[in-house]
Amino acid sequence: MPVQYSSIVEEHLAVRHSAGLFDIAHMGEFIAIGPGAGEFLNQVLTNDIRKLEIGQAQYTLMCNQKGGAVDDLYVYRLEHQKFLLIVNASRIEADWDWLQGQYDMAPVESGLQLRNVSDELGAIAIQGPKVAAIIDKALPGGCLGGRLVDRISALTKNEVGIFVFEGSTLYIARTGYTGEDGFEVVAPAEALEAIWVRLMNVGQAHGLQPAGLGARDTLRTEVCYPLYGHELTESITPIEAGLGFFVALDKGPFPGRDIMAEQKEAGLKRRSVAFVMREKAAPPRPHYAIWSADAATGSSPVGEVTSGTRSPCLNEGIGMGFVPAALAKPGTPIAIEIRGKRFAAEVVRKPIYKPATPASQGC
Repeated sequence: MPVQYSSIVEEHLAVRHSAGLFDIAHMGEFIAIGPGAGEFLNQVLTNDIRKLEIGQAQYTLMCNQKGGAVDDLYVYRLEHQKFLLIVNASRIEADWDWLQGQYDMAPVESGLQLRNVSDELGAIAIQGPKVAAIIDKALPGGCLGGRLVDRISALTKNEVGIFVFEGSTLYIARTGYTGEDGFEVVAPAEALEAIWVRLMNVGQAHGLQPAGLGARDTLRTEVCYPLYGHELTESITPIEAGLGFFVALDKGPFPGRDIMAEQKEAGLKRRSVAFVMREKAAPPRPHYAIWSADAATGSSPVGEVTSGTRSPCLNEGIGMGFVPAALAKPGTPIAIEIRGKRFAAEVVRKPIYKPATPASQGC
């Protein structure tokens, strides 16, 4: 994925106003299939797989025994005992090794298979308030499995269907990483170019533009979606990252459960917060120091920025970072050190920017 095709701001606003098309073929794909596939995944991931019906998707995490995140991912239930896992590109090898290790340690039913199909499949994401009309016209026809619908736009949020395009099987889900309505199309690698061209040809009349890595980052930061290596690492738990909703502590044992249960009961020492700059400054960036607003010169910073940018929709600096729990309440003044100087900022509720309805066309 290029950083940008035209400009980050132009691509960002296209997604908020109309539609953007992202090449996410670098993401990883695993399949778990066979007897006990659901039971196995429920023993090794944080969310509760049992809540998924056929044709539904779920955000979840892999964690180590200390509760740190190995990765965050999406799981799609394609059949009763067939699941597709979408993992981060930078973590494909680490995730596969971790999953294989869990398979070797956990009691599993004979016939359960894990497959790394990252070299066989790729993905495209189309995001924005006008995507439904585009995708129905570009990829017409009902689905063959998953959530059975007569057209792609009939899928609701976190639903997935199996469709066919020019002889290739597609897994299409109403999911995304921008905060806007959208779909992610998982397809054989050799079919991706033709799907991209079809979507662009149909979508240009609706304002569809290709969008790169830069806009993907500004969009997800505005809505406070975590990025692995920033808000999540092997030393940061989902509870600390503010993702406790996706951790089912009541479902039974899984790696890191006891640590996270203890954090939830005892309270956290640090929390991931969102902030907005309250003073004119260059944009905040990852690893910049966060200071208490009343910290004296020569004292120590209290935290660190994990993600930061200038919001194209709000036209001001925004970001996320970790601070002591005592400073995590929205409205708390803090300071961000930028190029050796401290600038005023304020902790705010997540998301920083809430996407508007399609009728109002975003920011």
